Amino acid sequence: MWRRAVMDSKACQSWRLITTRGAAAGNGKHASTSPSAAAAVNSLLLRSLKEHYLEVSKMNPPPKVNPPSPFTIIKGALDSNGPVLKRTYGKEEISIFVMRLANIIRGEGDDPEDNGINQLFLHVDVSKPGQEDSLQFLCGLYPDALGIHSVSMRPKDESSVEVVAPSKYNGPVFQDLDEKMRDAFHSFIEERGVNESLFPFLQAWLYVKDHRNLLRWFKSVGTFITEK
Repeated sequence: MWRRAVMDSKACQSWRLITTRGAAAGNGKHASTSPSAAAAVNSLLLRSLKEHYLEVSKMNPPPKVNPPSPFTIIKGALDSNGPVLKRTYGKEEISIFVMRLANIIRGEGDDPEDNGINQLFLHVDVSKPGQEDSLQFLCGLYPDALGIHSVSMRPKDESSVEVVAPSKYNGPVFQDLDEKMRDAFHSFIEERGVNESLFPFLQAWLYVKDHRNLLRWFKSVGTFITEK
């Protein structure tokens, strides 16, 4: 995976440099603080940032995948942390947020073969007009399955971050519910099109978002270094 290759390389280089400098400091050696030394360090960092930027920018994006009908892509989703997909179901409005499961549950997605991309985390928001709260599902999405982690009632304007780390009661542990109720909740969201058919699109969408974010990060760090 391009992201793992780039990030692993940078992490190993950074750790090696930090370790070396720490050892030098322990031997009574101190890094130079002269303007010429600082300029040399900045030049080295800028060159590395540029090389990685060019490397990543040349990588081919995944094949274009459309979301399953009747879901539509929300405009500007790639540049925000808001919902990615939406649809209506009768008078209900269904919104889908997505991120990597590895970003929520540390230790998940550590397999170098998939880099966590085959384990997605969904926040599904089901709202109705005239109601202050919406029904929200936190789910794990995989290529061949979808599993519900929790079900709760939340204010419509609550952010996705607050949903992941709620400040109020988040409902019972889903696995503690009896099997019939768990099956009924799964049927509820499947009836609204929330199932494994979303995976191909959301997987490709996350690749594109990660690619954009990484390029933006290289540029912003480079700009910060060059600004006087």
